[in-house]
Amino acid sequence: MSTHSTWMITGVSRGLGRELAEALLDDGATVVGTTRSGRADFAHDRLHVLGLDVTDPDQPAAAVARAIELTGGLDVVVNCAGSGLLGAIEATSEREALDTLETNLLGPWRVIAAAAGHLRGRGRGTIVNVSSIAGLAPLGGSGIYAAAKSGLSALSEALAVELHPFGVGVMSVEPGSLRTDFFSDASIQLTAGQPDAYAETIGAVVSMMTGRSGAEMGDPRKVARLIIDAVSNDDPPRHLVVGADAIERTRVNVAALLDDVDRWERRSAATAFEPA
Repeated sequence: MSTHSTWMITGVSRGLGRELAEALLDDGATVVGTTRSGRADFAHDRLHVLGLDVTDPDQPAAAVARAIELTGGLDVVVNCAGSGLLGAIEATSEREALDTLETNLLGPWRVIAAAAGHLRGRGRGTIVNVSSIAGLAPLGGSGIYAAAKSGLSALSEALAVELHPFGVGVMSVEPGSLRTDFFSDASIQLTAGQPDAYAETIGAVVSMMTGRSGAEMGDPRKVARLIIDAVSNDDPPRHLVVGADAIERTRVNVAALLDDVDRWERRSAATAFEPA
C-alpha cells in the first residue's frame, strides 16, 4: 500500500480508530475520519473529519460520497466505530439489543453498501471491519454484542467472496483486550436489569471486564501498525486475530467446534436421502 494511499475510518475520536488515523498520517497517507460530532481534538493537513452517525440510515452514503469528493477516491475503508453491551441475554431490553446491532452490524453494513461500488469500480482497494474476539469466541455476559460482532465477521467473509473478482479485499479484525477506553462509560453499556441468579457467573465476568479498564495487555498503537501492515501485505489475512488472549480463545473455540463435528460426524452425515 502506497504511503500516499487514502483511508476512510469511522470512529476516530478515540481508541483504535484514532491510533490508526494517527499512524497513517505519520506514514504520509490521507485520512478521512468520522466522528458523531464531526469534530476531533487532533488535526493534520491530510486529515478530513466528517460527522457520521452510522445508526442513521441516511448518513453513511452521504459521508462516503463526501469522502470521495474531498480526496478523489478511497483505497481503504475501515469500519471502526462501535459500542459495547454487557449483561445477561434474558435481561437485555429490545431497545438495548437493537441499538447494539445498529451500531456494530447495521452501521458498518451501511458504510460498506455505500463504498463497495466505488472500490469495485476502481478495481482495487480494501474494506477492513473491526470486529472482536467476542465474534469468534463469545463469553457469557456479552451475548448481544457478540451476536453483532459475529455477524460482522460473517458478513466480512461473504463480502470477501463477492468482491474478490473485482480486485477488492476484505479483512475482519478480531482484537482481544486493548488498552483503550472501551470499558469506560463512553463506549460500553450495562444492561439495566441483571437477575441475581447470574451474580456469580455473568456478574463475575462483567466485573472482571470493567475492572481491568486501563490495564489491558493490548497496545492499540501496535495494533494500528499491524492492521496497516496486514492491509499492505501481498497475502493479507481474511481474519486478523489480534493479541495472545484472542488467539488462545479462538483456538479453544475452534477445537471445541471440531470436536463436536467429529463426535457427531457419522450420524450427521447419515441424514441424507437413501440412494434410489
